[in-house]
Amino acid sequence: MNSSNQPLETLNEIRDLMQRSSKFLSLSGLSGISAGIVALIGATVAYLRLKTDTLYDEESAQLAGFTRRQMMEFVLLDGAIVLILAIGFGIFFTVRKAKKAGQPIWNSTSKRVVISLLIPLVTGGIFCLAMFYRGILWVSFPATLIFYGLALLNASKYTVRDLEYLGISEVVLGLFSLFLTGYNLLIWAFGFGVLHIIYGAVMYFKYDRSSSHP
Repeated sequence: MNSSNQPLETLNEIRDLMQRSSKFLSLSGLSGISAGIVALIGATVAYLRLKTDTLYDEESAQLAGFTRRQMMEFVLLDGAIVLILAIGFGIFFTVRKAKKAGQPIWNSTSKRVVISLLIPLVTGGIFCLAMFYRGILWVSFPATLIFYGLALLNASKYTVRDLEYLGISEVVLGLFSLFLTGYNLLIWAFGFGVLHIIYGAVMYFKYDRSSSHP
């Protein structure tokens, strides 16, 4: 009975080795959850500070008690802090998962993932900075969702398929928010906050727990 199952077990082991060599499987669900929580905190701070969800024009800034330049500077600072914390938590949980699984964190596959992410992200970052420079603040919120979603789609071919679904959701939400400029902060919070938490929870229960409890 054991001998009849041996070829199947060998094939499964070979398939697993091939998948590990071609896919980056160390993405942690806790990275997504932590990024979502940080994004929600950042959006809440922005809302409480600006006392508005409509970051659209000069009138919106005046109603919040700011000049347009002050509003833009605050949003840029808030967004930068959220980005740094999200990346920091993401690296921490991913490295921790890789170490537990005994997998290398930096190899040819992870390099491809990083490059695939960076090309759309850097492009989107420059685009958003240009919008800030031109004073078109409201476009930056949908743009961050769209370019981030494209980055996830671009990198999903080198990692788990679940990343593709998150990327599609971010792109669709970003396109949708282009037509709802009065809710740009709320939609941004949903895309980077709620969707990340949902994605992270799915990843954690689907991959993280199964790998730590064989």
